[in-house]
Amino acid sequence: MPATIVIEILTKNDCCLCDDIKEVVNRVLPDYPAKLVMTDIESDPTLHKKFKERIPVLKINGIESFVYKTNETTLRHKLDRLKQEIL
Repeated sequence: MPATIVIEILTKNDCCLCDDIKEVVNRVLPDYPAKLVMTDIESDPTLHKKFKERIPVLKINGIESFVYKTNETTLRHKLDRLKQEIL
């Protein structure tokens, strides 16, 4: 079974920046051995307290990689490096 990159987006309802970062991730996701995990911070009081003013947060393999926004080029660059490491 090939290694997989885990992309997690910490999000909440009615968040325009969250929608933007999801669009970027959805455009690049098919090109990588990756899976997307969406985490709603409003369903977890601890996460809500920690991230309520910092949403969205994009984690790659558990590491906070982007806060508020990213673009396709920057995300692809980061994922390309990870893809080389796992192949």
